[in-house]
Amino acid sequence: MDVDTRLLRSFAVVADEGHLTRAAERLFISQPALTKQIKQLETLLGVTLFTRSRTGMALTEAGTALAGSVPAVLDSWDAALRTAKSAAGRADRVLRVGFVASGANELTQRIIAAFARRRPGWRVQLHQTSWDDPTAGLASGVADAALLRLPFPGEETLDIEVLITEDRWVALPAGHRLAGQEVIPFADLLEEPFVATPEASGRWRDYWLASDERGGHPVTIGAVAHNPDEWLNAIANGYGVSLTPQATARFYQRPDVVYRPVSGVSPSRVGVAWPRTPAVPAAVRDFVRSCLELRPGTEPGLPPVPDLGGPPAQASIARAPRSSAMRSGATARE
Repeated sequence: MDVDTRLLRSFAVVADEGHLTRAAERLFISQPALTKQIKQLETLLGVTLFTRSRTGMALTEAGTALAGSVPAVLDSWDAALRTAKSAAGRADRVLRVGFVASGANELTQRIIAAFARRRPGWRVQLHQTSWDDPTAGLASGVADAALLRLPFPGEETLDIEVLITEDRWVALPAGHRLAGQEVIPFADLLEEPFVATPEASGRWRDYWLASDERGGHPVTIGAVAHNPDEWLNAIANGYGVSLTPQATARFYQRPDVVYRPVSGVSPSRVGVAWPRTPAVPAAVRDFVRSCLELRPGTEPGLPPVPDLGGPPAQASIARAPRSSAMRSGATARE
């Protein structure tokens, strides 16, 4: 019997979460789509995997048995897939780097240039994703590394180093009543409708709605955007306002949208992220090193942190330790 690994991944996440909504957020899909996948797997196997109730999803005896075996199956398949893609990348001398929106801002081009100096003859293939996938292809294996905004769903499964910290601003229609203020307190935005990212983006969406900083005040969603163009049009048309990184004011200028600093919210952070694997590919390691040596505040001549180990030409290394931010549990949610 052949089973799509996508169905097994969905099953594993539902088994782990015990709840369809939370599982759907982790998988970046809708709850109805996830329910359909679970039913499809049960039909293929001819067994009932979950008992459903108002409180969540409980594994049946058959489900428990499958849940004990699926992680090893998926890990083996992922390792085989990474090995094949890594071999193809080495043959083509291409490193696939995902990013969302502006990536690492102006630092992105400098990072690519630094990587090119480390690996002559190689090129970086930049892959921009929509806001439906805040991992920029890392979750699906489309990217070898990524430049991402923290926090995002699934970050706990990756190695991450923070590169940039910058204030969150607000984007407003040019004619908005608050557009003339120099700095806008977040409390003045609580009654405003917001332009949000898709629900499937999980806590990434919550962070840009400042859900943890509303003091229990509900948010009104005026529109949903999947990419910067949709986002800018929704704001310009008056459907809502939106928190955004300070850099957006430089990268996405329009006469019908204004940007203002916001007080009362935590800053935004950009990190370099890469899969946590037993052996970090040499090209990925060199890309991470290129990022870290250009991180603001890094002193010239000092080795970047963490110590990724091994000479640049080495084919692979022992798995890099979790970043200091991830080890301490520090993320942009703090």
